[in-house]
Amino acid sequence: MAKIILRRLFSFLLIVAFIASIFMYPDWYKRQVNKARGMYYVAQGDKQLRKQNFQKAINLYLYALELYPEHYSAWFNLGNIYVAYEDYYSAVDAYAKAIEYNPNYVLARMNYGIISVEKLGNFDEAIDQYNKIIGIRRKLVYIPFVFNNLRSYKTNIGLAYYNRGVAYRQKSTYLDQDWEYQQRYLQEAIKSYQEAVKILKKDYDARYNLALAYHLNKDYNLAGLTYCEAIQLAPMNYEAHYNLAVLLNHLRYYKEALSEMYKATTLISNNVGDANRQRYVFDVMNDVTRKIMLDEKGMQYLMEEFNKGHETTAEITYVNGKLVATDDLDKAMLKNFQTCASKDIFREEDK
Repeated sequence: MAKIILRRLFSFLLIVAFIASIFMYPDWYKRQVNKARGMYYVAQGDKQLRKQNFQKAINLYLYALELYPEHYSAWFNLGNIYVAYEDYYSAVDAYAKAIEYNPNYVLARMNYGIISVEKLGNFDEAIDQYNKIIGIRRKLVYIPFVFNNLRSYKTNIGLAYYNRGVAYRQKSTYLDQDWEYQQRYLQEAIKSYQEAVKILKKDYDARYNLALAYHLNKDYNLAGLTYCEAIQLAPMNYEAHYNLAVLLNHLRYYKEALSEMYKATTLISNNVGDANRQRYVFDVMNDVTRKIMLDEKGMQYLMEEFNKGHETTAEITYVNGKLVATDDLDKAMLKNFQTCASKDIFREEDK
């Protein structure tokens, strides 16, 4: 009986203490209630976002953030929706709020930087965000077959270097400034791309943009070799073939330029809705062809290349009178596009 009385007394005292704490710390309890309500509305906003009901999601997120402004994921999602609506200033403001409440939020910093460069032309803000990402030091956890955050951490650092390179290169190109400043920013872009390719070893974009930066900096041997590396990684992307052809044309290796230009025109012809760029590429190819035709040996080369283009050692199958590509033909085409025959030129020049 005494134990029952003691238990009831203890329970009564707890209730009294709880009620007293409410009167003593009303603001703390109010924050907890608002936090719970905010979390609920964020969850509802997430549902609407998955359904792509963007306006409903915005309304729910905004109401949730009035109740619980520290919810950085809601700010991040809100920023992404604003990007979809092309409201870029509101987007960067939302990303900034996400970063304010979580300074190590890499995705928010990355998006902030990309929008700042690509849509707002604010290069310095973007570079600052990428530097912050590079400076973040996280505890690496590796549990075999269970969890490993090393790869994602390194990838994020590599992407930050890559995007910083993009920001510096665009800053060097588009701003009205002295040649000295342009060169300084271009050098910073090259350094950033170099760091990026160390981490993103199989990334075509990082390698291609490094080659482009070398090209702009008139480091032609490095540019040529790096274009070839990009082609090795993604042989069916026309940009590296095209820029390599432009470089070879500039260096007066017209035959090699034409070979790469053939590949570029073949690839870009398959890009639907890219008519202006296709026309420009074909104009450049015609210019290279004209230069070769001025020489008798050049004409012989053109004829040989034309004949090569109508021959293949790969197996070809005809079905109902139509040509059907086989695995052998696909492999032969891939090998052809992947081969960078001009690589030896830049190796020789580099000696």
